[in-house]
Amino acid sequence: MTLESYKRKMMAKMNAAPETKVTCGINKDAYASSKRFLESFYDVPCQQLAKNLLGHILVRKLSDGTVLRGKIVETECYPGGDDRASHSYQGKFTERNAPMYMKPGTAYVYFTYGMYNCFNISSQGPGAAVLLRAFEPIEGMEYMLQERMKRRKNPGKIKHHELGNGPSKICMSMNIDKESCNARNMCSWDGLWVEEGIISHSVSDPDWLSAVHPNEVVTSQRIGIDSTGHESVSKLYRFYILGNPSVSKRDKIKENELDSSIEVVPRKMKLLVPTKINI
Repeated sequence: MTLESYKRKMMAKMNAAPETKVTCGINKDAYASSKRFLESFYDVPCQQLAKNLLGHILVRKLSDGTVLRGKIVETECYPGGDDRASHSYQGKFTERNAPMYMKPGTAYVYFTYGMYNCFNISSQGPGAAVLLRAFEPIEGMEYMLQERMKRRKNPGKIKHHELGNGPSKICMSMNIDKESCNARNMCSWDGLWVEEGIISHSVSDPDWLSAVHPNEVVTSQRIGIDSTGHESVSKLYRFYILGNPSVSKRDKIKENELDSSIEVVPRKMKLLVPTKINI
């Protein structure tokens, strides 16, 4: 299957369902934000997009009108090319990874281990995409909890920061799956998008569009790719917000390498919501 034939197939599928269009960055739907990012935000190199997404808000709107929001706190870069960990390594193209070759801002959802979904966003460059690894829940926590409990073997309490502290947990909490979200244009679809978070800094670099200061961003190795070899594993393609409790896995060595002379964020952050949710 070619990319063009895949696009035609997906467009036919999507046209069967109503879609709210965006004009000049403002979605006509009442639940969508005028701060929603359009293609220019995503049309940057993969590493840059992975960093720029930090601190901004992932929004999921369900068919019944339920709106879910989470602050993106951890990402990984998969640029394709010679990166063995990328699904598009050496230009590999399949029906599964086709969204990685679509225009920047396309959702790429894949099924892994026969039971989990993972959610990525395409960037500039053929076969390049950013994996969302973790978010901090902001809105719709009760719904997120219900979705997590559906797949939980042992009933009990789930801490607030555990609702989205991993790529598959993001998809479970926000009901992101391949059937409904894959290959969607996040610049125009009213079911899934990223909108601007609260900017906590003033940076002179025009390419730095993250909502957090560069000194708050930890750069580390990606997780769960050991089988791809030392070269891929050693690449510093994972980025997360220092001190955020929703990060899936901390790298204390890399945290200590940050410039300690600039105190931007405390090592421990207070949550503004209860640390546990009762079921």
